[in-house]
Amino acid sequence: MTEPQKHIICTVTNDLVYDQRMIRICTAFVEFGYKVTLVGREKKTSPPLTPRSFEQVRLKVSAEHGKLFYYQFHRALKQWLLAQKIDILYAVDLDTLLACAQIKQKLKNLKLIYDAHEYFTEVPELQNRPVIKKIWAQIAKYGIPKTDSCITVSETLGEVLSQKYDKRFHIIRNVPTFKTPTALPQNHPKIILYQGVLNKGRGIEAAILAMHQINEAQLWLVGMGDLEMQFKELVIREKLSHKVIFKGHIPPNNLHQLTQQSWLGINLLEGDSLNYFYSLANKFFDYMMAAVPSLNMNFPEYRRILSEYPMGLLLSELTPDAIAQQINGLINNKAAYLQLTDEAKKARNVFNWSIEKKKLLPVLEVVLANNN
Repeated sequence: MTEPQKHIICTVTNDLVYDQRMIRICTAFVEFGYKVTLVGREKKTSPPLTPRSFEQVRLKVSAEHGKLFYYQFHRALKQWLLAQKIDILYAVDLDTLLACAQIKQKLKNLKLIYDAHEYFTEVPELQNRPVIKKIWAQIAKYGIPKTDSCITVSETLGEVLSQKYDKRFHIIRNVPTFKTPTALPQNHPKIILYQGVLNKGRGIEAAILAMHQINEAQLWLVGMGDLEMQFKELVIREKLSHKVIFKGHIPPNNLHQLTQQSWLGINLLEGDSLNYFYSLANKFFDYMMAAVPSLNMNFPEYRRILSEYPMGLLLSELTPDAIAQQINGLINNKAAYLQLTDEAKKARNVFNWSIEKKKLLPVLEVVLANNN
């Protein structure tokens, strides 16, 4: 008699359509022979779900953000999970870990994996909010010891979290699937590309102001976010509308094509957030996969990778002058630029999902073998 498939339920608080990391992970679990369900939220503006090889569930709550949202989603998630047959719960970040840890206490033999996509207690939104930060810290202190295995996105963050919680964190980087490069002409003027949310702490204002000093190039901002209107007003005020272009949201497949036509990708962050300081952004690898050099902050994980695969530049000071100096130097040194693109082509043979996903299987096997 064939043994029934083990069921993995992955939990997130975001919408499901654009979560590329979880789409890749859930697809890998299916390839490994598991039944998989990804559960998240449904917003008023949620687009239709894209059919996948795994089941997708959206939970509806009335609140869209803030404390009320977390409270409502936590209750809805617990109620939904209690009605499911689960072998492994895969909790993404602290905002789903509490519900999953509580469910594990109720259901015998349930295994729990925690995936820290970021240093949640150190995100910029919690700075200057000591009470809220303490609540999330207590959730981590309660939930992480109850896990059977932990995962995070970079070696640096893994080292920090392992030491903080006395628990080993396995490293599964947020790398894209390998894409065969297409011979596309780079646009003129040169495109300096930012992809991601238009939020606080991303160095976007400094990058905009740097365009006063950068000729032969345009800054394209791909994405949406809380500060979008503020940045648009800044561009108008600074008379930079001819140099800074807002592209809005672009679907992932189209974004890769645009990235290939770009000249440089930027990945700039403020270092006063430990979450950012220890980060390893997916855009760093998206630029790499398109063989496009990148300008990154001089933070531990970028130093670590670029020391071995010098496919980008490091920025030690997040100011318009420092950004302009680095970019203008690269504009004026074609040989150095071509060397960076060659290194990116080499690196994408190492940092791609077909290689990275293999690290998931041993994590699952150890979790299922553990009878404690």
